[in-house]
Amino acid sequence: MTSRTPRPADRPANRLARETSPYLLQHAHNPVDWYPWGEEAFAKARAEDKPILLSVGYATCHWCHVMERESFEDVGLARQLADGFVAIKVDREELPDVDHVYMSALQALTGRGGWPMNMFLTPQLQAFFGGTYFPPRSRQGIPSFSEVLAAVREAWVHRRGDIDREAQTLLDLVRRGTRFAARAPADDMHRRAVGQFALRFDATRGGFGSAPKFPQTPLLQYLLTLATCGDGSARTMLATTLHHMAAGGMYDHVSGGFARYSTDERWHVPHFEKMLYDNAQLARVYAGAFRLTGEERLRLVAEGTLTYLLREMHPAAAPAAYACAQDADAEGVEGKFHVWTLAEFRAVLGADAQAAARLHGVTVQGNWEHGTNVLERRDPEGVRVELDLEPEAFASWERSVRERLYAARARRAWPTTDDKVLADWNGMALRAFAEGGRLLGRDDFVQAARELARFLLATMVRDGRVHHAWRDGTLRDEGYLADHAQLGLGLVELHAATGELKWLNTALDLCGGMVERFHDAVEGFFDSASIQLPMRARDLYDGAVPSGTAAACELLLRLAGPFERNDWADIVRAALGGYGALVEEAPMAAPALLHAQLLAEHGADLAIPAGPDSERLWATAQSAFAPLVTLFHGFPGSMPLLEGRIAGAAYLCRNGSCELPARSVEALREQLAKGFSGLAGKFAASDGVA
Repeated sequence: MTSRTPRPADRPANRLARETSPYLLQHAHNPVDWYPWGEEAFAKARAEDKPILLSVGYATCHWCHVMERESFEDVGLARQLADGFVAIKVDREELPDVDHVYMSALQALTGRGGWPMNMFLTPQLQAFFGGTYFPPRSRQGIPSFSEVLAAVREAWVHRRGDIDREAQTLLDLVRRGTRFAARAPADDMHRRAVGQFALRFDATRGGFGSAPKFPQTPLLQYLLTLATCGDGSARTMLATTLHHMAAGGMYDHVSGGFARYSTDERWHVPHFEKMLYDNAQLARVYAGAFRLTGEERLRLVAEGTLTYLLREMHPAAAPAAYACAQDADAEGVEGKFHVWTLAEFRAVLGADAQAAARLHGVTVQGNWEHGTNVLERRDPEGVRVELDLEPEAFASWERSVRERLYAARARRAWPTTDDKVLADWNGMALRAFAEGGRLLGRDDFVQAARELARFLLATMVRDGRVHHAWRDGTLRDEGYLADHAQLGLGLVELHAATGELKWLNTALDLCGGMVERFHDAVEGFFDSASIQLPMRARDLYDGAVPSGTAAACELLLRLAGPFERNDWADIVRAALGGYGALVEEAPMAAPALLHAQLLAEHGADLAIPAGPDSERLWATAQSAFAPLVTLFHGFPGSMPLLEGRIAGAAYLCRNGSCELPARSVEALREQLAKGFSGLAGKFAASDGVA
């Protein structure tokens, strides 16, 4: 029987009350004697010779909330933990290296992973057993959390030698998982990768694989670049996926922005939490796809996604920066903030309710749970004809419907927001606002990027080192490879959007520091400089975001040529060759490395010296969508690439050689078109999906 516990507000706070992470603060009144990750907890485990329970989650994790209510609020279970374990609670977003090392161990143990992650460690921090969610009572073959604790404690006391051997075997296995055979990139690696993607592609609904369906945005970004080069298969997969995602419930048709994933194959019912990294990356993909195709719907989704971030994701303590995530739950119910009944539609929209209900799939029975509806956008043309509206008038009508629904929804109890600021995710947002502003002609987005860059550089960079996490005036000490790489890429794009050299020069400095801190001449890049863990963290696989190694390679490639840093180009060549087996054998796991390889093979630098005769050329370059081209602007001599150049010409350069200077807008456009549209034959065997 679950022990009765007082309300959290009536219970004394534990050590987590001194932390800044919203996730840790959610556990600050648990009866569990929690420690944050750190030497105090490790020393206690060593001194008392107790195993460590490492419990990892994040603030907007639904099942983390469930396990807290069921288990970590239980006084009896808290006593069981205190008697036999040292309990450590970690926010995976604050300490991604800790999360990665032990998630790798869990996946090696069980073949799967997820959050909450509950791992058992020796006092030397080596994992030996673990799982994800454990129920309060055993069910369907899953032991209760109390039974798991009892079994682990019994093994610790009576079979310690077995545990130590298993822990070392598991550590060796995880270490081997970070090593891949060096292999030179195959000439047809992109064609073969596209063929592998086609095997997993859902030609009916878009996306890859079956439910649950994730956007897999690094893969979409790679497909977008291939499509820009003329690859028909990539274009088909990209367009199908983008249109179906934006039509389903994954996209928020009231406020804009995407949920983290779809629970079904048709993008209908999302897991309602919204992550900064998803929306930053997807805004870039939709903006680029709009410039590639000219389809107005793609532009609206890109703008809607960035507008959502501007409107809802600024932390109160940092109005220029962006929070991590919005929760799936409101008032303890998943999706409550987002779903609608037909009666609510009628009350808000009046005479427009019937047409709006048809547009968004709202019925009296509901298309989800308990008579509620997840909004979709499935037949806009049919609704437009029914209303007898011209396209422009229909767009205005839709906008009016959205605004009224937004105003009504804003009066509901909002989901909580994890308002900590992470440098790598904000670097992605910086890049999205700068590129979105440039491609969509939105000066307000570019200004938002400027303000974000100023905040990040003033608040999260100390002595040239990018710190990972900030909240309410407190800057944590950790800093990671991805923080440096993503912030650097955002600054490079901000230079392209503004022509302001200060952003580019800062990116150059951060890039040098990144190599110094995170690169080893023999081992390549590591995600963390920490030596506290049993092994240095390195994740080469793309999950929802590009791997740190792939982002670092892209930053090095975009800066090596213009600044004559052949040593940086050599680092990238070694990295791409070192992981050749990975991208060849598992391309879906590493599309960002494939994108870096594409940039290494076919990337170009476009330099336009500043001056009154260059304004039209620079405006043309800024409005062009050419993802393999990096833009540079400055007075002659302001960087090596601009040495000896003259205003009034554009210089498109690859691998140390340049095209003839383009002195007109027409000549520049021709060079950009000719340089990349002819690459399709290198990538795909046909113009359609196999």
